[in-house]
Amino acid sequence: QVQLVESGGGLVQSGNSLRLFCTAAGHAFNGRPMGWFRQAPGKGREFVSAISWDGQRTLYTDSVKGRFTISRDNAKRTMYLQMNSLKPEDTAVYYCAATNQFHDGTYYSPGDYDYWGQGTQVSVSS
Repeated sequence: QVQLVESGGGLVQSGNSLRLFCTAAGHAFNGRPMGWFRQAPGKGREFVSAISWDGQRTLYTDSVKGRFTISRDNAKRTMYLQMNSLKPEDTAVYYCAATNQFHDGTYYSPGDYDYWGQGTQVSVSS
């Protein structure tokens, strides 16, 4: 079992930045590919970014490329999402997720993930 806890969300004005944190407890953070998803009111869960177990490979949805950066520190059992140049359309609950597919790739489908955090709200005003 892996327990994931997100933090770092908040209310910011358009153009500003936030850094999200996802801290893991439980079995084997290292070796797991991980990802960030978001869900806006009335919409489905959307892929944002993913990172390989060693941090060497990353994946982003087109709408955040060049603005968001995913990273991880396995020694601290923490994954990050640096969000710059935020836009009102980035407003959503952001979730981190981890997969059981150890040491293998990056994943953009929610169905590939086995563990989820409770989410942190990000609100961007215009």
